[in-house]
Amino acid sequence: MPEPSISTRWSLARRVVGVLAALLVTVLIVYLGRSGYRDVRGDGLSFLDSVYYSVVSLTGAGYGDITPVSATARLADVVIIMPLRVLFLIVLVGTTLELLSERSRQAFRAYKWRSRVRNHVVVVGFGTKGRAAVKTLLGDDEVEPNHIVVVDTDQDVLSAATALGLVTVHGSGTRSDVLRVAGTQRARAVVVATNRDDSAVLVTLTARELAPEAHIVASVREAENVHLLKQSGANQVVVSSETAGRLLGMATSAPAVVDVVEDLITPETGLAIAERPVETGEEGGSPRHLGDIVLGVVREGTLYRVDSPEVDAIEPGDRLLYVRKVTPADQRE
Repeated sequence: MPEPSISTRWSLARRVVGVLAALLVTVLIVYLGRSGYRDVRGDGLSFLDSVYYSVVSLTGAGYGDITPVSATARLADVVIIMPLRVLFLIVLVGTTLELLSERSRQAFRAYKWRSRVRNHVVVVGFGTKGRAAVKTLLGDDEVEPNHIVVVDTDQDVLSAATALGLVTVHGSGTRSDVLRVAGTQRARAVVVATNRDDSAVLVTLTARELAPEAHIVASVREAENVHLLKQSGANQVVVSSETAGRLLGMATSAPAVVDVVEDLITPETGLAIAERPVETGEEGGSPRHLGDIVLGVVREGTLYRVDSPEVDAIEPGDRLLYVRKVTPADQRE
């Protein structure tokens, strides 16, 4: 769950500083007025004795082996040390209650969120690939930030995700209990963006077991591991190293092609690949004769290229993959 604006650790640190300040003030008062105190041993108070008396006085122990005897010392004890003792106890009790109540609030928020959230997206791994996936989801306005759950083991990474308004879960995506906390069993999609292929396989297996109907997309570095991800339950697998290698190879002979491809997969500017339902007036026509540049047709979950004979005529319920131009209004959104 997103952390509150003031963290519990920072609040606790401030309270510790307050307690130490109260103790220091008490020690100085006792040490400066040490002539007005009597020790059972009969000798004067040392600095250590002043610290000892301050600690037992503020904590309420009060063993009686050191007592104020002069009028000045007793007045200081009533006017200064007694309020400091009350403040000291309030800080200790208040800190304990705040820690307990904060844990209860966090548990309640997590329970409330898990009981309500449905059809969200779980992103396992918030490195370069995971961040890009989340950025695309947010840029296309497909998912609200509070319907994206990031799972990672790096707390600094999770803090960055929280700053974006995302829900975060600390832990390894290979563990079923961690994915359950992320609500994977009710998610509509799972993005596996780990840094290692073996981890991607384990995450995919665990996610598929929890969410048989979810759409799982996984990223791997090596093409030889694609079949493992497919067998583990991934619906789609993206080979990051080979895709980058192809673009590098194309850039040496046809750099303009690489520019167009990058433009298409970058939703913020220029052109972008999008999906939309077929409009009523388009039914029965050819996808190649539409005003939009259609790349493919999705029919009953199967993707057909625009030149496939199966989609010569558009049918009700089809969805079109087309190239759209990103307008300035889209960029502002």
